[in-house]
Order: sequence, then structure tokens, then C-alpha cells
Amino acid sequence: MTIMTYREALNQAMREEMHRDETIVLMGEEVGFYQGAYKVSKGLLDEFGPMRVLDTPITELGFTGLGVGAAMVGVRPIVEMMTFNFSMLALDQIVNSAAKMLYMSGGQFRIPLVVRGPGGAGHQLGAQHSQALEAWFCHVPGLKVVAPATPADAKGLLKTSIRDNNPVIFIESEVLYGTRGEVPDGEHLVPLGVADIKRPGRDVTVIAHSKMVPVALDAAADLAKEGIEVEVVDPRTLRPLDVETLVTSVKKTNRVVIAEEGWPYCGVGAQFVDVIQRAAFDYLDAPILRVTGADVPMPYAKNLEHLAQPNKQSVMDAVNRVLYRQGVGAGARA
Repeated sequence: MTIMTYREALNQAMREEMHRDETIVLMGEEVGFYQGAYKVSKGLLDEFGPMRVLDTPITELGFTGLGVGAAMVGVRPIVEMMTFNFSMLALDQIVNSAAKMLYMSGGQFRIPLVVRGPGGAGHQLGAQHSQALEAWFCHVPGLKVVAPATPADAKGLLKTSIRDNNPVIFIESEVLYGTRGEVPDGEHLVPLGVADIKRPGRDVTVIAHSKMVPVALDAAADLAKEGIEVEVVDPRTLRPLDVETLVTSVKKTNRVVIAEEGWPYCGVGAQFVDVIQRAAFDYLDAPILRVTGADVPMPYAKNLEHLAQPNKQSVMDAVNRVLYRQGVGAGARA
């Protein structure tokens, strides 16, 4: 095992895959000379040259379309969004071209394309740069959606995504780039569609992805001091979703809290609720609770930004509510 940061794990994944397969290219704003807005592509231009690490103009629709076309003719592009907020400018290419091309071509054109970059809120970046948009992409058939929470998962899932023959939306977390963790040495692949139990428990299942995983783990650690054993399940891949692992956990604990950064209305957690109640309704001893971001544009003011985001206390409050611990906690945002 090697200790490295989340961003170093992503960098290592791209470097290893580009050495393995010369058809892989990286393109995006400032990925080359500037080495990435968050330094995820550090050193790749020097190593692989400007034909494989391409700095693009500020034209998300244009360079994403270039990636789709390149994927149709044998290239395996990695398209970096400086922030996934900018992917809105490329939705036509992602949704109407990348996601539909295999189906509309009768299976003639596969699209081995990875669209990756940071999503969710950072620190005082304002409403237009602080959005968790994974639910948008999960809604679209033809796309796979990945949201790693740890350096090991970041590396293993990115390598697998690059090798996949379908378009993959790979949403990183800006606030996790500097976090550190163990990453297995040698070839490390994490399959898509397989969840991971980050902490075993018996009393409550907390389902969390991306930046909410460390929040859920912190909440679980505090609750353990009170004798409450929380099982933290990280789906890792939001589409396809590992329903079996989620349901197995729910059948063991009989209570569920879902923690997500995004907005509550039509969020990813709503889909989790649907699959759980259909597969494990008779095992539930309490209503499923969701902990989400506030249903507002993200405020810029630091104090309001903090209030708009789910946190350890809101997860703990929700756990206490599904356990019917009277007088404990102030309730969860639903």
C-alpha cells in the first residue's frame, strides 16, 4: 500500500492508463501547460506531449463534441471539465450524442469516453460553481455515473472507467482532492456497479457517496461512543447501482439514512429510497430519511454556505430519528 492524496491517485490512474494504451488522450481547459486547475494532470504534458494532452479553448460544447467524435473512430478520450458546473454547456453532446450514439447507430458506434472533473461545493464559490449535478446524469440511459470518495476508489474506478466502452461521467469532489489514504500497489481496478461497505454496523444503514462518505464516517464514529453501530455504505457507482449490497445492508439493520450533497427534489437519494422500499419494505422498522443540501442556490456568505450543506450533525440527527431516540438531535433536512 502507498499513502497518496485523492488528486495523486487520479493522476496516477491516468498516467498508468496512458502508458498502457496509446489511444488514450486527455483534453480540457488548462490540463496541459497549467497542469490542471486542481493539478490532477500534473506532469502529463511533459510525459506524453501535446498530441495526447490537449489544452482546449473555453468551449465545453466544442471539445466535448470533439471527444465524442474521437471516441467514434477509435480514440479513448478523457475530457476534463474544470468544474462540473461547466458541463451544463456540453449537455447536448453528452446527452444527445455520447449517451445515445450506441443505440441510434444500431450498435455500430461505441463511445469509450470519460468526462471527469470536480463537482459539488467548494469554499465560497457561489451558486453557479457549487452544484452537485450527479442526479442529472443518472437520469440519462446510456451514461454510467461514478462518484469516488477515497484515493483508492478514485484510482481504481478511474482506470476501470477509462477501459469501459461506454460514456462514463466521473464526478470527483473538489474538497476531497487533498485528502490522503492508502492505495494498493500495482494494478488496481475497482469494478463499476459494486458498492463498498466503508464501516460495518448493526443498527442503522447510512448510504453516502463522494464527500458525504467521510461525513458519514465521522458521524458513525461519534454515535459509536453512544453504543450506536452505524453501517456506512458507499455506492461508488451511482449508475449502475449496486442494489443488492444496499438491500442486504438494510435487511440487516432495518433502518436507513441517505446522505447526499445535492438538492432534495428528485435527488439521487430519492432513487435509493425507491429501490429500497420495493426490495426491502417489510424489513424497515422506520421511515427512510434523507439528509440533503438545502433546496436553494448555494449562498456565497460563509455562514450561510455552511448552513446550506449537510454535515455530521444532520446525519447524526437523522440516525437518532430513525432509531426513535426521543429528545436526541434537532432533526434532519428532508
